[in-house]
Amino acid sequence: MVNQAQQTQIFMLGKPATEITALYCRLSRDDELQGDSNSIVNQKKILTKYCEENDFKNTKFYIDDGISGTTFNRPGFQEMISDIENGLVSVVVVKDMSRLGRDYLKVGYYTEVMFNEYDIHFIAINDGVNSKLGDNDFTPFRNIMNEWYAKDTSKKIRSVFRAKGLAGEHLATNPPYGYKKSEDNPKHWVVDEEAADVVRKIFDLCFKGMGPSRIAKYLQDNSYLIPTAYKIQDYSVDKNYLWSATTVAKILENQVYLRHTVNFKTYRKSYKNKKTCQRPRKYNGF
Repeated sequence: MVNQAQQTQIFMLGKPATEITALYCRLSRDDELQGDSNSIVNQKKILTKYCEENDFKNTKFYIDDGISGTTFNRPGFQEMISDIENGLVSVVVVKDMSRLGRDYLKVGYYTEVMFNEYDIHFIAINDGVNSKLGDNDFTPFRNIMNEWYAKDTSKKIRSVFRAKGLAGEHLATNPPYGYKKSEDNPKHWVVDEEAADVVRKIFDLCFKGMGPSRIAKYLQDNSYLIPTAYKIQDYSVDKNYLWSATTVAKILENQVYLRHTVNFKTYRKSYKNKKTCQRPRKYNGF
């Protein structure tokens, strides 16, 4: 009786040796919580061993490290797709279906439509998927469960952030200009005196009747570093002293300088949609 490895070798007969066997690896921050089983190193070992045992030649790794499976705008993945469209790839191998992605509609499009159009031999090792051996009826359900995992993880993360925000903790990753993270407690912000002096100067000039444009010109004429340049302490180029009226206006409007903590100013409509939306100022719900 012919086993799966032998069948794979038979199906590969006649394939040009120059065509690439694409080995795709992906790891997101959420996947890291599961331990080393999904690590890039482990995935590469599994894929390499499989190809050696099944005589797949001319292998090439495409890797996305630290990128969610809910988006397909990944450098490694897009490079692989480009190579497929250019006729360079004949086989795509992944550790399991979740490595390809966690959006069941898009995963289905690639595996059932695009890969078929380009005659791609697709293999998901741990899930027993091999397109040359016929359809796996359970694959669509597995894709749905992979997406459910991403949705459930997103919901849990949002709940944690909501709890932190309601407790008055800062949700922003980086403190605003004029503050810095405490060395004793990174969650706590302390005054950065050097930058704070500039903020005080901005408010002082505003109280004296100067608008954002005039304040920006004053800061520029007196060689004050703009916030982004100050953060990295870059004094090397002239543009790092070019203040804009918009930057000044944002500082004047920021309630953090009144010692207020304002959270939930932005949101995303869906865990699949990475576009950030602004909430209205009088928003009270969650």
